Amino acid sequence: MAPEPEQLATPEAQVDLEAEGISAQDGAPLLEVTDLTVDFPTDDGVVHAVRGVSFQLVEGEVLAIVGESGSGKSVTSLAIMGLLGKSARISGSVKYRGVELLGMKPRHLAKIRGRQLSMVFQDPMTSLNPVYRVGWQLAEAIRAHHKVSKKAAMERSVELLRMVGIPNPEDRVRSYPHEFSGGMRQRTVIAIAVANNPDVIIADEPTTALDVTVQAQVLESMEEARRRSGAGMVLITHDLGVVAGTADKVLVMYAGRPVEFGSVDDIFYRPRMPYTVGLLGAMPRLATEASGKLVPVPGSPPSLINLPPGCPFSSRCPLAEPACDEAEPDLTQVGAGHRAACRRIDAVPALVKERLGNVETVA
Repeated sequence: MAPEPEQLATPEAQVDLEAEGISAQDGAPLLEVTDLTVDFPTDDGVVHAVRGVSFQLVEGEVLAIVGESGSGKSVTSLAIMGLLGKSARISGSVKYRGVELLGMKPRHLAKIRGRQLSMVFQDPMTSLNPVYRVGWQLAEAIRAHHKVSKKAAMERSVELLRMVGIPNPEDRVRSYPHEFSGGMRQRTVIAIAVANNPDVIIADEPTTALDVTVQAQVLESMEEARRRSGAGMVLITHDLGVVAGTADKVLVMYAGRPVEFGSVDDIFYRPRMPYTVGLLGAMPRLATEASGKLVPVPGSPPSLINLPPGCPFSSRCPLAEPACDEAEPDLTQVGAGHRAACRRIDAVPALVKERLGNVETVA
């Protein structure tokens, strides 16, 4: 019988960190990101990829970060995991259970990364080594953080493949990644991410390259794995359909910064930022008439090197007025736990009614 997760868990990593004066704080959020900023110097200028991202993640919670490509979602996740290159200029704070991760020594971060914090990347073939069998790679992830035998780690690998829905796991554990379909490879990456029962899972566009049927299966596998491990999750996606059935809270990003934050119901039924309304209008909905057309957000995001002086969305916004180009709006409280960055928040409900029709709105 495969060892249970509790049998695999050993305190070596925590002991080593405590010996260095680093210990988790009781009652602290699983993950707390405060004013995270990431810049990349280039020959053309400084790319302001992430500008003041803040959020908290508590146990068992799923936070979705959504936005168009280039909005800073993936860079945020890589900064949290400490996976950005040396050229990146990172400031702010990233805390795991009260322990600051930014600036942490690499050997200490290596003890946390993959054990307490894990990540599912967008392309599974960049995460899986093509020359090693799947079972070996799962076992390696386990033995990197726990003192268990090769046999016990391989038995655990079979258990993990079964948990994420891989058929005949006893046989497939000896397969190479190229012998798996795209959906099976992604499930394998999810199995690796939850192998050590992490507290936090960051999933970066985990279903982008998959068809709808396989996407649903992978999301189900990911939710089952997350439920069993009890982890909190940061789900990064541009697919609002994925968000609707998975997340508890949603952070909308545009031009590197948060522009709206709230519960799933807030974002889907009571959006208060025109960009959020635009994303919802571009999403297929069952309530849409058969002859109705999806409405894309017009224009393109601004350059992150030469940002406009005012609201970065003003050139694409149907509610824009001259004052919008004077200063970038801050996130403003618009409801319980609901914040939005827009000078014309009061005019957004009418835009919701015009663009989205029969959704619940609050004046």
